[in-house]
Amino acid sequence: MKKVFKTSPLPFRGQKRYYIKRFSSVLEQCEDITTVFGGSGLLSRVAKDKLPNARVIYNDFDHFNKRVEMIDRTNALCAEIAPLVKGVEDNKRIPDDIKQECLKLMRKYEQTGAVDYITLSASLLFSGNWATSYEQFAKQTFYNRAVNTHYDAAGYFDGLEIRHQDYRELFAEFKDQENVLFILDPPYLQTEVTAYKSDTYWQLKDYLDVLNMLKGTKYVFFTSGKSQIIDLCKWINTNFPNAELLKGAELWEQNSRVNDFNSYKDIMIAKVSA
Repeated sequence: MKKVFKTSPLPFRGQKRYYIKRFSSVLEQCEDITTVFGGSGLLSRVAKDKLPNARVIYNDFDHFNKRVEMIDRTNALCAEIAPLVKGVEDNKRIPDDIKQECLKLMRKYEQTGAVDYITLSASLLFSGNWATSYEQFAKQTFYNRAVNTHYDAAGYFDGLEIRHQDYRELFAEFKDQENVLFILDPPYLQTEVTAYKSDTYWQLKDYLDVLNMLKGTKYVFFTSGKSQIIDLCKWINTNFPNAELLKGAELWEQNSRVNDFNSYKDIMIAKVSA
């Protein structure tokens, strides 16, 4: 039986698992769509499952596929770490001596290949904290957050066309084609982005470029209340009537939590009709 993914097979900051139901309902209005251009692995997976005859392109700019390729290695490392933290109560601080043993294991694995520190962050760092290197990890306080040793991504990329390109290049390639749906799930403005490949790739100018390019297209766009993009679009439309940013689009909002102390407003904007 084909596995249905309702969440990313590996921890990923900003994944859209809470929007799957709404996103799926939008896709039900897209029977004429022949190509889906997505910037999110999970949303690309859902799009392919909902529109099996469509060409679905996953623009994996951060090379998430490399993390998937080493799942067996990640599971093996987690399996060695799990016994070390077994005696620590869930969500409680890991003593420094045990932390050092965990770091030694990470160093050992680094000597023979890459280590998926983002996945390890989900098991060993306080909720909402991320590290992408040994050096970053060593500076953090460790917590026992139920080390997972059974990550499984079998079938996650089945049927997807994976690219690793600047979004501008892909948009230029598909913008003049009919029946294309653009899905954009960029890092959020004013949100900590250490879990992403680059902390400068998505800035305000990139958002404005995308919003300007999306005019006349069908799209699903994700942002957050922190970005204030909605207010900015309203201001631009008021002062520059020809701008028509997000004109005719539907908007959904929900509150999402990073941890017990931090939350934000998640926003999905869609326009799938002419």
